[in-house]
Amino acid sequence: MSYRVKDLIKTYGGRTVLNLEDISLEGGKVHGIIGPNGAGKTTFLEVLAFLLPPTSGEVWFGEERVDFSGLKLIRLRQRVVMVQQKPILFTTTVYNNVEFPLKIRGRPGPERERTVNELLDLVGMENFRDAKAHRLSGGETQRVAIAQALACSPEVILMDEPTASVDVENQINIERIIREINRKKGISVIFTTHDMIQASRMADEIVFMFEGKAADSIHENIFSGRIETDPGGDKYCVIREGLRVGLRTGRTGQVRMAINPGRVVINRDGGEISNENNFKGRLMQLTYEKGRVRALIDIGVPLSVLIPEEAVNDLNLVMGEMVWLSIPQGSIEVF
Repeated sequence: MSYRVKDLIKTYGGRTVLNLEDISLEGGKVHGIIGPNGAGKTTFLEVLAFLLPPTSGEVWFGEERVDFSGLKLIRLRQRVVMVQQKPILFTTTVYNNVEFPLKIRGRPGPERERTVNELLDLVGMENFRDAKAHRLSGGETQRVAIAQALACSPEVILMDEPTASVDVENQINIERIIREINRKKGISVIFTTHDMIQASRMADEIVFMFEGKAADSIHENIFSGRIETDPGGDKYCVIREGLRVGLRTGRTGQVRMAINPGRVVINRDGGEISNENNFKGRLMQLTYEKGRVRALIDIGVPLSVLIPEEAVNDLNLVMGEMVWLSIPQGSIEVF
């Protein structure tokens, strides 16, 4: 089921936390909502889950404009389910937690048992069916919460930072679960993350958010750092130990920095690049989108680079190989 939001504004106490002009999310796909903390990602999900009314603007679900004050809202909420970043389960068994949505819908006992067993198998928690849910780890809790959400038979499942508080093993499992939910069950998935690598790996489409707005990709390479000055008076931003980016700014101390991926130059052998901010890194991912190719390069931090599609064949990029990047100072914004 598809969404469209138009001129959507959400304010709290006079502060605008969402200001989205026109966003469409096609049904049947996995959509990643990416942005730093405070970008408005969770608030956006709560609006899409029909849990939070916008201050103004339109939300369309399929062909229906959503009336957040109407009785139809209950019916819409039955078609969409949201899994919170830190879900809370009932203090009973894993089985009973997943069975609960089926019980309140009046499903017969044999159907409930069959469905619960199928969903626990899908999320890899079949061996925990009799375990006390409140004693599970964070990753196990997240997987049971996903099974519980699926028991509601939703058309759309919304997930807020589904792997933010889990270990690597559970992260791998949850990413697999998300793909299977979409591919095997045909359920639309919309998830939030601040991890560009994860979003590129999982999502069919990505929406970038920054300060409550849908941002062009200039705001996807966002790093925290510290401005320092060398003996010659040139300034640079230290992102992490051994990784510093030269820039022009009047700022000092701790800052956030955005690098426009469309202005970063990529080269295979280090030739024909400028003298500004040259880095060597490993090519981790290539994805095609809207007539361009997004390359994800590990230079000590993951950096996204947008390349015109016609230039990709000339570059002859190979996954896993080392490449050179040049980051012009004019591509950097400090805030």
